[in-house]
Amino acid sequence: MKYRLYVDEVGNSDLGASEDPNHRYLSLTGIIFELAYVDTTVFPAIEELKRKYFGSHPDEPIVLHRKELVNKKPPFDSLQDLKVEQAFNRDLLSLLNRLDYVVITTVMDKLEHQQRYRVWRFDPYHYCLTVLVERYLLWLKRKNSVGDVMAESRGGKEDRRLKDSFERVYSQGSDFIKPEEFIERLTSGQLKVKPKANNIAGLQLADLVAHPSFQATLARHIGRSLPTNFGGQIAEILEESKYNRSGQGEIEGWGRKWLP
Repeated sequence: MKYRLYVDEVGNSDLGASEDPNHRYLSLTGIIFELAYVDTTVFPAIEELKRKYFGSHPDEPIVLHRKELVNKKPPFDSLQDLKVEQAFNRDLLSLLNRLDYVVITTVMDKLEHQQRYRVWRFDPYHYCLTVLVERYLLWLKRKNSVGDVMAESRGGKEDRRLKDSFERVYSQGSDFIKPEEFIERLTSGQLKVKPKANNIAGLQLADLVAHPSFQATLARHIGRSLPTNFGGQIAEILEESKYNRSGQGEIEGWGRKWLP
């Protein structure tokens, strides 16, 4: 069996940091799917949801995007009807609950990192990606399986930055895992980068869970309950059965990792 880790980003990946939460954190969330399952189950289920609520057609597919859904902008303006929105939310939660996948989220507090390490600094994206891929690799090892990684295209220089970070992890390993182990479990030394417009089901689902997972990771880190909004309902599903976890059922450090 071959798996794929679909990666989505929340926050700002530059080296600057401030107390403004919009710039303070960088979060990467990966959602693991078995590739044959994507073909037989995940993609058809996503397409049916989009057809039912937004009239998506194979010739002109609609691509789910969290920000546009939240703002109810075209092609998601049908959600301006409260009954339609409530029905869609129920169906989406049901879908996220019944699909078979595993979620891993890393969050970096860039302000804390700069305050703690005055000289030594990681590139935020590379730091988060390394930790994310480490946990993916260990998951593949437990499953005795192989896989690759795909991220949403950001365009131009950003795509090159993503690919360079991944290639560095693959070829050099990390502080805890030798490069030979990455080579054994990852079927490609190159990060697959695709635009969301390609209608890739895994990237759309990663986009839908990334922000709720970031908010859940932040809430648990500071000792708060999950948000009470719709994102909090998604986070409840992740905590109940979707986060990667240890043999003893621990999520922290396995399905969620706070950095530094």
